[in-house]
Amino acid sequence: MSADIPLNINIKEPRWDQSTFVGRASHFFTVTDPRNILLSDAQLENARKIVHDYRQGIVAPGLTEDDLWRAKSTPAVVFWQWINQSFNAIVNYTNRSGDAPITVSQLGTAYVSATTGAVATALGLNALTKHVSPLIGRFVPFAAVAAANCINIPLMRQRELKFGIPVTDENGNRLGESTKAAQQAITQVVISRILMAAPGMAIPPFIMNTLEKRAFLKRFPWMSAPIQVGLVGFCLVFATPLCCALFPQKSSMSVTRLEPELQAKIRENSPELEHVYFNKGL
Repeated sequence: MSADIPLNINIKEPRWDQSTFVGRASHFFTVTDPRNILLSDAQLENARKIVHDYRQGIVAPGLTEDDLWRAKSTPAVVFWQWINQSFNAIVNYTNRSGDAPITVSQLGTAYVSATTGAVATALGLNALTKHVSPLIGRFVPFAAVAAANCINIPLMRQRELKFGIPVTDENGNRLGESTKAAQQAITQVVISRILMAAPGMAIPPFIMNTLEKRAFLKRFPWMSAPIQVGLVGFCLVFATPLCCALFPQKSSMSVTRLEPELQAKIRENSPELEHVYFNKGL
């Protein structure tokens, strides 16, 4: 069948160059576009059919490359939006790196630990900020979120820290499992998650502190909550894709930073190899 686009487009990988921040940001802006939650079942089914047919070598007349990439993003976007509305424990499990299984008990432990850490931090900071300005008190939720991420993510991915995550060469050939790679991956994810929450929890307090001194909110105090939610949502629209793009999804590290036994194995089989690659998770 004749087509307007070639059949060799690699839709298994993101459309943009993932070795650059701009490329990664472009990818995650597409993936996290909130407009995708408004798509109908018919649009989702049509997107699925376009991608399925293309993989079979079938291209509908008039289909453009932009149409193909738009269809390839759509089903994954809806799932991503849904899963990130669930508990952080489930999100961290879904977005972990590697293929290590985790038990229901470990899932529960991660969730309880994260929420306990967040509540304990909030209560502790509340006690310390009773005698300071209300503006400082508004940043307590951000500290709680940061604490929860620092606890939840490592606990959720504890098997990776214990047994390692798969590392490969640049062609995807599996070389072994590395706990050092797991440590780097989890550190990058924690940093991304904390910075992702920062704008939505740091900028609105300043704005709300100013607005609450104005006549409008004094006259309509019930508008305070909707305004705060709107401000946080606006910040997340930009913070989420930009912070997901901070580190490459396919991260790398020098062979010399791996565990001695894995280094020896790699040197024996691939003495010229200088870097290994791994999926950092989200």
